Amino acid sequence: MADAVGMNPVLAPQGPGFSANLKRRFFATPLQALISGVSLALLLWVAWNVLDWALFSAVFDTSGTADACHAATGACWSVIAARWRIIFFGLYPYEEQWRSALACVAVVAMTVLSCIPAFWTGRRIAIIWGAGTALFYLLMKGGILGLPYVGEEMWGGLALTLFIFVMTCLIGFPLAICLALLRRSQLPWISRTTGLIIDGVRSLPLISILFTFAIVVPFMLPQWLQGDKLYRVIIGSALFFAAYQAEIVRGGMQGVPMGQEEAAMSLGLNYWQRISRILLPQAMRNALPATINQFVIAFKETSLVIIVGFFEILASGNAAFGTGEWRFAYVEVYVFIALIYFTFVFSLSRYGAFLERRMSVGER
Repeated sequence: MADAVGMNPVLAPQGPGFSANLKRRFFATPLQALISGVSLALLLWVAWNVLDWALFSAVFDTSGTADACHAATGACWSVIAARWRIIFFGLYPYEEQWRSALACVAVVAMTVLSCIPAFWTGRRIAIIWGAGTALFYLLMKGGILGLPYVGEEMWGGLALTLFIFVMTCLIGFPLAICLALLRRSQLPWISRTTGLIIDGVRSLPLISILFTFAIVVPFMLPQWLQGDKLYRVIIGSALFFAAYQAEIVRGGMQGVPMGQEEAAMSLGLNYWQRISRILLPQAMRNALPATINQFVIAFKETSLVIIVGFFEILASGNAAFGTGEWRFAYVEVYVFIALIYFTFVFSLSRYGAFLERRMSVGER
């Protein structure tokens, strides 16, 4: 900006500094200053007590026994050093736990590669997910290449949690797109039947669906069609995921202006070309925040498989302090498991934020 006479630049007035903003927001009046002071003191007191319990007064003994923890006033992290194998691997055979660890690495590597923009093509994603899933299954189950066979009933810990999550998303996401497209069908009997299925699944709690697929379905199917209980549970979880995600995708489609599809029709594109090239890419962009949230929910809901007898990471954590020696250390085990969940969920949410910035979601 310049003045009209000397064409000298006129600087814009500077805003209030940090201390002025702080005073205006938290200490504008005596009552506000009192509330801010008390809140700050309470926050510092809570922070100090948490740090004192978790670090300063904690026990980090790695001897494998609980003797050093009985006289301590802080956390007993010795339980993690003594029982981490049960937390991470559950019932998986001790001598073969390296396979479970490598399987977890394979899943994490598969996920990381899928998040890199250089691999965002249909063929590359299919290769990554196909190879990663096959490698995970080979390592966990064995039976070939000299690896001893380990049945699904022995899988547990973090590897089982990741397997259920990955397979739920791998099956549920394409199914969700199919359900969303069917619900938009011009044929009333197709759209209404699909809507009834989606609403019926969404009206049931996930626990009841898992219990039905694990316990009730075998009574309704012949022996050769029943399959393993783990895969029935995954199908039930994927169906639940798909019902919610289908509505998210359909909402994203409704956010695409009608003129986009009409323009595609005027260019002579057929139905599948309009869906794959015009409608779905924009719909998934619109639905990205809700989709990331649905993935987060799906990851946390893997803990519910404990009710049908699977030792995922939360159930393995319960077993870690289930003995008499470590029964008092349940808080430390749950905090450790919460940190594992937080690591995965926070990473997923941050990646979602990166995608939103990259795709300029919310900007028009």
